Amino acid sequence: MSAIQRLLDIMIRLRDPDDGCPWDVEQDFETISPFTIEEAYEVDEAIASRDPEAIRDELGDLLFQVVFQARIAQEKGLFDFEGVAEAISDKLVRRHPHVFASADTPSTVEAQTASWEAIKAAERAAAGKGEAPLDPFEGIPRHLPALARSAKIVGRIERAGGASAAPSEANPETLITEAASALAAGNASAEAARDLVGRGLQTWVRLARAAGIDPEQALRAADDRTVRRFRERD
Repeated sequence: MSAIQRLLDIMIRLRDPDDGCPWDVEQDFETISPFTIEEAYEVDEAIASRDPEAIRDELGDLLFQVVFQARIAQEKGLFDFEGVAEAISDKLVRRHPHVFASADTPSTVEAQTASWEAIKAAERAAAGKGEAPLDPFEGIPRHLPALARSAKIVGRIERAGGASAAPSEANPETLITEAASALAAGNASAEAARDLVGRGLQTWVRLARAAGIDPEQALRAADDRTVRRFRERD
């Protein structure tokens, strides 16, 4: 028996209405979703630890979430784990014609992105969505971490309307000074202060993208240094 089949069989036992685990039996898509998100973050934490065993264990926990969701779907007659694996395999082959077909290999990251977008547009047309206005922000979850979501939004705007359409501020330090002065003077409402901070963060996200830096990872690394220095101060 393969390891994945063993895991699928374990999931069936856990969800058995008569002899399974009461907690597992009670779960549905909505209740299990927060745990799926949590496990994804724990994978990231394990990667940061550079501990191979931790990475393996956390990837296993995340895989279990996929198996869990697929089992719920199978019970509802929607799809099963096999369907999940087939769908992602088909998508990967379809979106990498330069690897699995005879298409030319894109010479730059920009060319690869353009090819990716063209393939997705063709997929939409094949699914009967070609006539609908394309929402440039489709597929960006609002509940992504705010910096990660902002980076995706800026990237989509740049691809849809050019860099000039993306949020822009001349100097992030100007915004910081403006916000600090307004708050110190006590003449900024909570809404105005939030707007200043938001604009400032957008600017840093734009600069991070221009430098090829993931703003989420940059802030996480800076916070890690702060925590480490604080712990070592004594």
